[in-house]
Amino acid sequence: MTEHVYKKIELTGSSAVGMQQAIENAISKASKTIHDMRWFEVVETRGHIENGKIAHWQVTVKIGFSLTE
Repeated sequence: MTEHVYKKIELTGSSAVGMQQAIENAISKASKTIHDMRWFEVVETRGHIENGKIAHWQVTVKIGFSLTE
């Protein structure tokens, strides 16, 4: 079995569409510069309210990726 070492970063994605899209936006942006991403963990969800309705979502995620040689 190969041993792995991982690093975690924390990002906040945002979206006017919903929580899922906010998560996907964060992961998509991170994938442009971070390789070997393996997992994510939602650590915080919040939203912005305008006129009594949800106007915007913000979701903070921790993303784990493998360190390579």
